[in-house]
Amino acid sequence: MNPPENRIESTLLRRINERRLLEAIQQHGPSSRAALTRVSGLTAPTVSKAVDALLKRGLVEELDPVTPALGRPGRLVRMAAETATVLGVVIDAKVCCVVATGLDGRVTEERTRRFESPGDYEGLLDGIAGACRGLLGEGGAPLLGIGVSVPGLVNERLQEIVVSPNLHLLDKRNPARDLSGRLGCSAVLVQETDGLCLAERLYGDARGLADFAMLDVSAGLGLGVMSGGDLLKGHSGMAGEVGHITVVPDGIRCGCGNRGCLETLATDAALTRLCSEREGRQLDVAEVVGLLADRPDAFVAEVETVTTYLAVAIAAVINIFNPTALFVHGTLLAGSPERFARVLEAVRQRTLTASLADCTIRATRSSKRQGAVAGIIRQITQGWAPTIR
Repeated sequence: MNPPENRIESTLLRRINERRLLEAIQQHGPSSRAALTRVSGLTAPTVSKAVDALLKRGLVEELDPVTPALGRPGRLVRMAAETATVLGVVIDAKVCCVVATGLDGRVTEERTRRFESPGDYEGLLDGIAGACRGLLGEGGAPLLGIGVSVPGLVNERLQEIVVSPNLHLLDKRNPARDLSGRLGCSAVLVQETDGLCLAERLYGDARGLADFAMLDVSAGLGLGVMSGGDLLKGHSGMAGEVGHITVVPDGIRCGCGNRGCLETLATDAALTRLCSEREGRQLDVAEVVGLLADRPDAFVAEVETVTTYLAVAIAAVINIFNPTALFVHGTLLAGSPERFARVLEAVRQRTLTASLADCTIRATRSSKRQGAVAGIIRQITQGWAPTIR
């Protein structure tokens, strides 16, 4: 009989191999067992055993190839789309949403529920829990967990949101923990820009990249950095807060309490505020999109201001972190090829030439819904076993 320590080591090694295959399928998409043997470096018998174990636990599924090869084609293994469900929750200042999907991370409007963000924390939890129960009540595979994407500074040591400058009802809270208690399932808190990083690596143009950065310039200015395949966290998980660097000492008050922060001048929210001042009425982002399309000459100064400060933010990230790619998530500048081209021209004037030469800059293809989903999928993958790099 094998001694207990040998049985423990054998079980751990088996789980490590299973995690390696999960990560390979996430990075390469649906793959045959032969392909997984090649990309994982594991032996064919080990791959076969690991796939069988993951199939049994409902984490992966098998399907027939779309185009059968000559002879008897091998079946493809993919992340479970039909046999497992995860929920992604996006908490934002204006609108919250909940999406249901499989471990493949495919987000659809049919399985998304939105509601206006309530003015109090309990109302927020009620709205999210109701949307979650509604989606789960429509049937489907067993729920494996919930990813909760939040704006603000998340202290991972304390497991709470230290401050959310644009949604203060989240300050000192952990909605993932509170939702877990209400719904009786695992939930993980995901800082929204970290979630965008994870989503871009799983589903977007950062597949296969170990070093890249993500700037979210929508409501606030958040930075996520992937370094060596891991998110750069810092001591308490709050690294990357470039949005609260002071750029105008006597500037307007930021949601963090200080004045002249970069996020007050380099974001969609900043351009919306400036255009609102120009029009003499409160606008939202959708209205600004329309005005910039219909009357672009009326807002040249406002666009130029935000372009300049966004270029400063991008240049700072490239100069400090030297990423292979930088992705920008936003609507008003990043979402317009013409305006984004002007941003990139301004970046060239403010970035170290050598650092910029090694970096591509592009608008992101990922969404915060995908970020919330990617957060819980990462938790499931990491919780399966430790990794060996």
